[in-house]
Amino acid sequence: MRKSIFNQTLDRRRFIQLSHVYGFTAVAMTGASMAFFSEEAVAQTAKEEKERQKTAKSTMNLATEYIIGATRYYPLMQLNLKENIQNFTNGEVYVKLSPGGVLGKGGKLVSKVQSNTIQAAQHSVSNFAPFAPAIDLINVPYWANTNQKFTNLVTSAVWKEEVHKRVNERGFEVLLYLVLDPRTAATRKGFGKVLKTPADMKGMKFRVPGSKILQQFYRMAGANPTPVAWGETPTAIKEGVADGLDPALVALYAAGFSGLLETVSFIKSVEDAQVYSCNLKWLKSLSDQAQEGIRLAADITFQQNLAQVPASRAFAMAEMAKSGTKYYVPNADELNQWKEAAGAQRPEWADLKTKLAGSLAKFGEFEEAANTQGQYFVHDV
Repeated sequence: MRKSIFNQTLDRRRFIQLSHVYGFTAVAMTGASMAFFSEEAVAQTAKEEKERQKTAKSTMNLATEYIIGATRYYPLMQLNLKENIQNFTNGEVYVKLSPGGVLGKGGKLVSKVQSNTIQAAQHSVSNFAPFAPAIDLINVPYWANTNQKFTNLVTSAVWKEEVHKRVNERGFEVLLYLVLDPRTAATRKGFGKVLKTPADMKGMKFRVPGSKILQQFYRMAGANPTPVAWGETPTAIKEGVADGLDPALVALYAAGFSGLLETVSFIKSVEDAQVYSCNLKWLKSLSDQAQEGIRLAADITFQQNLAQVPASRAFAMAEMAKSGTKYYVPNADELNQWKEAAGAQRPEWADLKTKLAGSLAKFGEFEEAANTQGQYFVHDV
């Protein structure tokens, strides 16, 4: 797993001492913004945080799965979102960060947002899908599978009108999506084969998350889908229980797979996206000005995420290469073999597209939106 901020900038004992005096948030925020920092800097940050919290009318408890400072290799933008919300609401809303999975991960965070135990959280699209099924369309392979297509789709009018409406019915507001890069096809050390085409996956024990769509995708590609809990996956890869897995490169690095992987193939199958969700009832309880400020802050943070994507990817690639991981970029013919084997055009996906989109015609509208250049540009692998 990635080292936390106190391991990078000061020893654990000193971190704990400062946290007892000034609070975890002040120490972590200061450490994330400065390579070297003094107790005076921590004290100043703590003072500012206390003043902001005291003068705010409302507090947004925002939980994330990763440590403060992770944006360097994983474009999470949690400090950006905190600062932007506080500034664009003119201090009316104070954002209390709970990073590093201290309040849970994945579906647990989504459940807490839905119940208003916390007001907002960062989590994957896949973990959001059981609570807001329509959003699972993103996991159908080879239609919104690049950073640009995904960005075009989720910022389009038809996606917001059709999908976000259903998300709202479940008690959520989508604040913003986080672009990370498309999913890969990575192999464990000692596997001995680069995954260039689906033929290379035949019979392979391929770790998959809980998404039934992704399980079907890898089955269609010829692999043997092997569901493994995310927290147990590094051990499964190391011990050969699973031969490979599919997260975006930045997610592989963030989750501690450096030194465990032989190859990473950029097959561009499905966008490996994250979401910041918010409890809709809580959001609507705020003043009109605060609601507008939060939505503007989310849009600005989204743009900051898009700008950060290539830098985070470059850092993660360089670091994993140091541990011996090799990279492979399939050519056009090889990518077409993946699409032909399991892409969204296959008849096997028709019932699912109808169920989640409402009709094949509506899915066609989504597909058109994904292929239409929108307001924002983002770098692709």
